[in-house]
Amino acid sequence: MTTGLRRTALADTARHPEEFAELYRGAGYWTPETFAQFLPERAALFGDRTAVVGLDARGAQRRLTYRELDEAASRIASGLAALGVRAGDRVVVQLPNIVEYTEVVFAVFRLGALPVFALPAHRSAEIGFFCRFADAAAYVVAAENGGFDYRGLAREVTAALDVPPAVVIAGDAAEFTALDALRAHDPLPTADVDPESAAFLQLSGGTTGTPKLIPRTHSDYLYSVRESARICGVDAGTRMLVVLPAAHNFPMSSPGILGVLHSGGTVVLAPDPSPDTAFSLIEREAITMASLVPPLAMAWLSARSRSEHDLSSLQVLQVGGAKFPAEAAKRVRPELGCTLQQVFGMAEGLVNYTRLDDDEDTIVTTQGRPISVHDEIRVLDDDGAPVPAGGTGHLLTRGPYTIRGYYNAPEHNSTAFTDDGFYRTGDIVRVTEHGYIVVEGRAKDQINRGGEKIAAEEVENHLIAHPAVLDAAVVAMPDRYLGERTCAFVVTEGEAPKALALKAFLRERGLAGYKIPDKVHFVDAFPVTGVGKISRNELRHALAATFEN
Repeated sequence: MTTGLRRTALADTARHPEEFAELYRGAGYWTPETFAQFLPERAALFGDRTAVVGLDARGAQRRLTYRELDEAASRIASGLAALGVRAGDRVVVQLPNIVEYTEVVFAVFRLGALPVFALPAHRSAEIGFFCRFADAAAYVVAAENGGFDYRGLAREVTAALDVPPAVVIAGDAAEFTALDALRAHDPLPTADVDPESAAFLQLSGGTTGTPKLIPRTHSDYLYSVRESARICGVDAGTRMLVVLPAAHNFPMSSPGILGVLHSGGTVVLAPDPSPDTAFSLIEREAITMASLVPPLAMAWLSARSRSEHDLSSLQVLQVGGAKFPAEAAKRVRPELGCTLQQVFGMAEGLVNYTRLDDDEDTIVTTQGRPISVHDEIRVLDDDGAPVPAGGTGHLLTRGPYTIRGYYNAPEHNSTAFTDDGFYRTGDIVRVTEHGYIVVEGRAKDQINRGGEKIAAEEVENHLIAHPAVLDAAVVAMPDRYLGERTCAFVVTEGEAPKALALKAFLRERGLAGYKIPDKVHFVDAFPVTGVGKISRNELRHALAATFEN
């Protein structure tokens, strides 16, 4: 498999200008540590301490020490190398919250290859794109999860590619390579990796079509992991429950799985996010920290009065991924008996935390302040001018762990980043006199459905592929539980299909379930702006008048 040209483009995109790199090195933010070394060094430090607890792909309960996790990752890395995966290659990893997730990710790191973090909810439209666009050398996926057979997905994806990746299956592999078979290989030494090169590719929420790929470097990401662990009080006694999909940036690094393993703590993977499962694990595993999106946090609050589980070990509940309503935030301490920590961040970089010793008003009414004193923040009006102190405007940021460009997306980068390297986040915010950020909304045409980001244009493109659909516009619909739901306004030619049939059509095209519109509303035509574009502001107003929240 030839990936040299793309590796060059990836490395160039990932690097900061040298004057900033010198600043971040000099400040001690960027160090020589890499993800290839990360786990072996922790195994040497923490040895027989429990690193990961959870179910495996076959449903068996497993507990891995740091030494056992490192051994497994080393053998799997050797097995991947035998399949032809080399340093710099991309490996699409689509695994649920099972112990194999940690084994595989660290195996890929050990090779000097780059994980591409896909979500369990992704289907053929997304996985096919990731494999093709990233020129993936391998695709690692569970046999089944949540009633879905991912082997069928692997067959569909590989059949559509000219050069399909090697497929590795956790669980019953059928005709593919079994992950367990890779464990028979002898351990592999760690790769020698440039710490300022790209370590992996994450997925943006995206506002135009399929998600963009975000190149994060060893240096920038490990800095954010170390600082997040410090800010969040993570140490060897931390026992973190991971209920969100492990591949999300939030549960991976804020401080997440990586922050806990960095500090010698224990990661407990929940097989599902339900309060019953979570509360049982908190009691059984003496969980001290958990991270949720607002809908799950509200579900926990609702379920607490009906639960007899002992949650007294829980010290910190992080809530992020979308704005947490202040009225709900006020309930966390009295009802769950722990400190709330609000988290506002993005896979592209900037992360903000309320601090554990902040006063209660700051904790419940703001989304925190940045990790670093070198996180530069601009709040601008619609014309690009700075807003007055305390004013509301568009958030732009630049700093030691914020990217300078998406992978292989020059046209998008020209609008997503300023000429001097500031990232246009698409968030509408105000900054308090003490430097805390309050999120007021989104400027970009993106829908935040319970923490899952949906690009309107991507869904619209799939809708328009239906033979009866002339045009489509997807907009957000306010929702008390998820924050936002999706509504598709559809213009048809001839007899309109039933809404259920249209949703089934999208599923057949391989669109992730969370992207399927919650509502479908058929209209004769769209309101347009003065330059002939669809006016989504008018659509939202029409939506508010048509549907009651």
